[in-house]
Amino acid sequence: MKTIKEREQYDSYELEASYDFESGVRGRFYEPKKIPTTLRLDNDIILYFKKKASEQKVSYQSLINAFLRKEIGSL
Repeated sequence: MKTIKEREQYDSYELEASYDFESGVRGRFYEPKKIPTTLRLDNDIILYFKKKASEQKVSYQSLINAFLRKEIGSL
């Protein structure tokens, strides 16, 4: 932990009047929050997604999430 004297050197700065965000990327560090939930699906649906998930080496929950996101449009 730095002392107050050591931190003072960083406290003397001025904000610019404006900043150029033209080349910025919106949502670059956004990561959607995952919420645990219970969802009752038919067995054949679960088996389908688990098979596809093992082929693609991802979790079946991620595949279901991607499928639902595609169906409702990009949020």
